[in-house]
Amino acid sequence: MTALSPRDRLKAAAADAAVAMVEDGMIVGLGTGSTTRIALGILGQRVAEGLDVIGIPTSEQTEREARRLHIPLSTLAQHDHIDVTLDGADEVEVATLNLLKGRGGALLREKIVASASEHLIIIVDETKLVTRLGVQSAVAVEVVPFGWSATARKLRTLVTALERRTTGDGEPFITDGGHYILDCTCEAIEDAEALRRQLDETVGVVEHGLFLDIASRVIVGGSQGVRVLERT
Repeated sequence: MTALSPRDRLKAAAADAAVAMVEDGMIVGLGTGSTTRIALGILGQRVAEGLDVIGIPTSEQTEREARRLHIPLSTLAQHDHIDVTLDGADEVEVATLNLLKGRGGALLREKIVASASEHLIIIVDETKLVTRLGVQSAVAVEVVPFGWSATARKLRTLVTALERRTTGDGEPFITDGGHYILDCTCEAIEDAEALRRQLDETVGVVEHGLFLDIASRVIVGGSQGVRVLERT
């Protein structure tokens, strides 16, 4: 077994605390990304020990990993209510628990699943905590490939800089839904709600990585242990 890095150990501690909140009979949304992958491993172990849950994956990558771990899966078509979703975030604004997500490229499906969930539990290490969204990560904006450059021109009036996400070989990154992602640098976002409205109103935008007023709690792995941030 590969040894965990110090940062992954913090993620694992937070993931363990989050998975401990999952109970028998729950429908569980399964997020996407490196932190959620750690949580999936822990959840798979609990399932092997007898935990009875059904998972709703937010990406094809997560679906493959969950099947490998023998976690029973279903879809939103069969279960339109989700008890709890476990997911990560690129940034968490401490004062509001607003989130930036999308580095893993699954933001559309993640937001659909999160919106159908009674509780959204976010798992992060302490480096993801910020005072303002946008200070560390770009805002991922998922757009329709047709006319994407016209959409990008409109978005450039809202953000500091913008680039289309590419793969390692330089080809456009394609989401599970068949869309492009434009990574928009915004620096510190003073009014996230206003930016959300502007992105929502831009023709060609499918979804974006601003997850506002949606997280129930954030489980943080840090050098001083695990702490839980809850929406007040």
